[in-house]
Amino acid sequence: MSNEQQSGKMWSGRFREPLDAEFEAWQRSIVFDWRLLDQEIAASKAHASALCAAEILTKAETVELRKALDGIGVEFASEAGKAKVRDHSSAEDIHHFVELKLAERIGPLGLKLHTGRSRNEQIATDLRLYVRAQIELVIDGLAAWALALVEQAHKAGDAVMPSYTHMQRAEPVLVAHWLLAYMEMALRDASRLADCAKRLNLCPLGSGAVAGATLPLDRNLASQELGFDAPTSNSIDATSDRDFILEYLQALTLVGLHLSRFAEEITLFATAEFGFVILPEAFSTGSSAMPQKKNPDLTELLRAKVGRLNGAAQTVTLQLKGLPLAYNKDMQETQEPAFAADFVPQMLKLVARFTAAIEFHRERMSEAAQLGYLNALAAATYLVHKGVPFRLAHEKIGNSVRYALEKGVELDELTLAELRQFGEEFGEDFYTAITLEATLDCHNVIGGTARQRVHAAIENASERIATVLKSNGSKSSVGEIAHAGA
Repeated sequence: MSNEQQSGKMWSGRFREPLDAEFEAWQRSIVFDWRLLDQEIAASKAHASALCAAEILTKAETVELRKALDGIGVEFASEAGKAKVRDHSSAEDIHHFVELKLAERIGPLGLKLHTGRSRNEQIATDLRLYVRAQIELVIDGLAAWALALVEQAHKAGDAVMPSYTHMQRAEPVLVAHWLLAYMEMALRDASRLADCAKRLNLCPLGSGAVAGATLPLDRNLASQELGFDAPTSNSIDATSDRDFILEYLQALTLVGLHLSRFAEEITLFATAEFGFVILPEAFSTGSSAMPQKKNPDLTELLRAKVGRLNGAAQTVTLQLKGLPLAYNKDMQETQEPAFAADFVPQMLKLVARFTAAIEFHRERMSEAAQLGYLNALAAATYLVHKGVPFRLAHEKIGNSVRYALEKGVELDELTLAELRQFGEEFGEDFYTAITLEATLDCHNVIGGTARQRVHAAIENASERIATVLKSNGSKSSVGEIAHAGA
């Protein structure tokens, strides 16, 4: 019996001394790459097909191997089964685990599967399959959140709120317009992730350890079976590329960043000082000390998650920095940061349900939108229409605001005589030009908060989300996602 068979290692023929026991346990990746079992089985089946086409395996052997691989997948599909994979006593990694289980099931034929293959290409393939699947889940989650935002925008109708710059009240906007701003972020995130998925969707199988397979494998066969667009073009790059993990984590950082901005605004708006938002009790908690409290735990956790995502991206950046070509063991450390982001699809499902459950204190928001001279720019625009250069119009309205502040009134409470001390251009039509409705509707441009523009944006939003789902190959429709989030 060979040394490899005695030790159970995949590489031990050249070695005579056993590994240091502590080092052996420390360097094993099965404790985290067990998550790649499904991907390893799929890639192994595709490799078996390529070996069959190259006449390394007979058709009967290929059928037996593929059946055994499917059996392993079924055996360890449950949570208890996954725990057995993770806690396996001798497997170094997920590739070794599958090979050991194949040998248990079908004997020496199981050892034949590694012909013409290296673990370097296996892990590169498995990780691409994993990240691709995660991206699909995240995009579906982003679509669910976007749809919840759109549904809230529908319900909000013409409800108004203040917008803010520098955290100071700026101009009135429709609540729907504010909600759709976050929908835009969600759709940008989906687009970034779809772009990442397109770039990673090339198959490394057949790249060997570094220089390419030593057998005449038809790489297109494995690529097509696994749903890749094509084989990778360079074996050195294919086995050492982890750009897709970094790009994925960077895109997820932006997802987390946008969720954090949303969470921060909701957290502020739910305070008594703002009083714009009523937090849904199903997503809030109380205080163990203060009986009156309703705390925004979901939004506070959302704010925090971006740190974990950005930390994962930074970790992979530093792991890849300065690595020579091609594969290095350092790359094993890129896996855990990728796996650490697996909470994102669930987080998006939760935030979609949370968003759908939010209630707005419309009267409080409307009142806030009509106090503090938020119609000042509309007032300046009125003067522009009277032929006043904007810089002069800005100054005239600024003087009017200062005068109104001293009197403790709003612009529309100044008399025409008081206004005309700052400019003869003021007329009776000034008051209709600075009503709340007029202030909204003067922003009648694409992307503006004019009511007709926002209504049109709402009507167009569901179609845009449906396009994202279709491009993602999602089995869920907009209607199904809406029902699931209700």
